[in-house]
This record gives sequence, C-alpha cells and structure tokens, in this order.
Amino acid sequence: MAHFVGLDVSVKETSVCVVDDAGTVISEQKVPTEPADIITLLTSLRVTYGRIGVEAGPLSQWLVNALTAADLPVICVETRHMKALLTAQQINKTDRNDARGMAQMMRVGLFKPVHVKTLVAQEQRMLLTSRKLLQRKLLDVELDLRGTLRNFGLKVGVVRGSRYEARVHELVAGFPRLAAIAEPLLKVRRVMRQQLAALHKMLLDTVRDDPVCRRLMTAPGVGAVVALTYRATIDQPQRFVHSRAVGAHVGLTPKRYQSGETDYDGRVSKCGDGLLRTMLYEAAQVLLVHSGKWSWLKAWGMRVAQRRGIRRAIVAVARRLAVVLHRMWVDGSEFRWRQAQRGGSCLNRRRRTQARR
Repeated sequence: MAHFVGLDVSVKETSVCVVDDAGTVISEQKVPTEPADIITLLTSLRVTYGRIGVEAGPLSQWLVNALTAADLPVICVETRHMKALLTAQQINKTDRNDARGMAQMMRVGLFKPVHVKTLVAQEQRMLLTSRKLLQRKLLDVELDLRGTLRNFGLKVGVVRGSRYEARVHELVAGFPRLAAIAEPLLKVRRVMRQQLAALHKMLLDTVRDDPVCRRLMTAPGVGAVVALTYRATIDQPQRFVHSRAVGAHVGLTPKRYQSGETDYDGRVSKCGDGLLRTMLYEAAQVLLVHSGKWSWLKAWGMRVAQRRGIRRAIVAVARRLAVVLHRMWVDGSEFRWRQAQRGGSCLNRRRRTQARR
C-alpha cells in the first residue's frame, strides 16, 4: 500500500502529514526543519511512499535535494496552484491543515510540479543576483549624493564613473561640513565598485569556462550576462519538449481570455523568471536598435516593427530569441546568421505554385 506525505515547511519547524491510499491520516507530527530529522521520521514509519509534496519556497531546493539523495519520491509543487487548492479545501489556515491538504493533493495527483534547479545553476543564479544587487545599490548611492548636493547648488553633471569621486571632492572643497558628510558615502562607493568589479570578473570567468554560454553568445545581442542568465534559468533544456515553450515559460507570450462570446488576447503574461525576461528584452533591443550587423532575426524584427511598432517588435524578437537559444543549446550548434536554404526553397516553391494557379 502506497502512502503519501505533505510537508508544510517553515524556517524552524515542518509539519508532516502522512496518509494512506484511502486518505486516512496515519501520522501527523512537527519536526525541526532539517533534512535528517524529516528523513528519520519518514523512515521510522516503515511504509512505502508514493509521493512526498513540498511547496516551492526558499528552503525547498535544499530539502528536495536531500530527500532525493535519500531515495524518497519528493516533488516540489508550484506555489500559486497549491494556494488556490488549499484555499478551496479549508476555512482555517494552519500548518497542520496545510500539511494535511498537501498530503491529500499528493494522493489524488492534483498538483503542478516545478523544476528544482541543480547546484551549479543555483550558484550561477547567486552570482547574477549578487552582482545585480551591488549594481543597484551603487547607483542608489550615486543618485542620492547627486540629489543631496543639488540642494546646495552643487551640480555633479555628466561624469564618467572614474571621475565621479574627484568631481564630488571638487564641489565640496569649499564646504567643510558637506565634505565630512560626503566622505563616508564616497568610501562606501569606492568599496562597492571594487567588489562589483570582482563579481563581474567572476562572471566573465564562469562564462569563459562554460561551452554552453560561449555558444549562446554567438547569437546577436547576447553577451556574457544574458548568456549566463539564460544558462542558469533554463538549467536543463531537456525539460522543454518543444523550444517554443520557452517563450511562454519566461512570460513573453500574450495571455488568452475566452468565455462564451468573449475571446481576446491580452498583453504578455510576465510570468516566470523576471530577470531572464528583462535580459532577453535588453538583448532584443540591442539587436534591433544598436546592432549594425544584419541577420535574419533582425530582418524579421524590423518587418514586425513596421506593422506593430518598435516596442512590440522588441518583445517579439525577445520571445523568438528565447526559442532560438534553446534550439542552439539542444542541437549544439551556433547561431546561423542566414536562414537555412530549406526554408528559402520551400518559400520559392510555394510562390511558383501560386503563380501557376
């Protein structure tokens, strides 16, 4: 007889509920949120497990990897889907009720699994987010200092990053009090620039040693940051049966609403990973607006821009770029700057057929 488990995870404790294939609760306990304690509890019951459900969250990757290593059939479940089902099942929300509802979802198979990233992808993602955090905080310090000095009529103006500190010192030279206040901010900025450069070098070294990233960078508009973001987010390309599904996965496809006589397509869904969606949009913008080298992808995007406008064309190119990068990754091929002859011959054959008609 197979048994099913629901784990409601919090920082300190995890509520565990075990039910049999008929839905009868076999065990309900709270244990510390440690893989060893959870594994000890589950193995002590001496039953066979069909599915073990864990809601996606900050600790889910750590727990899923540990339980998988212990040969337990653990599944990470999508958060919004689980919340909707648990809200429909129960009136009072408690950790015990959540674990019980999760166990019942595992029993009937009513769940939506999500991909748990590998350790390499998690490390790459941490590198990207840490670099982005320092970048954002560095900009906050510079903008705050600019705005504060402007209140005293001191305008920093347009200066390069290396000249920023010298320009501030020049402006506050005649104001001892302002100079004393600005100096700690400039020291923080100096340290942040050094550490940001260290993280950026680490990112470049990672991309240089990764053959997948180097292959993705053969596509126009795709640099080191975009390639590593795509690599860390997709993680395992074989989890997508079709390459076109990647565009929907990152939220670059329009939403559909159909009910009765109402049927329309809305804006892009913006679901999935926001960082990758932003990177693909920036890569598409570089490809269409700033890149001087032509390719079939840029020509296609310019035709879309003539019909729908440049902003929608950038979104369309970003979606198609996501599909192309996945196909390059799966095939192990570099970007083809011209379309394959097979497509052109089919088009010419179609045109000749229409002319004869």
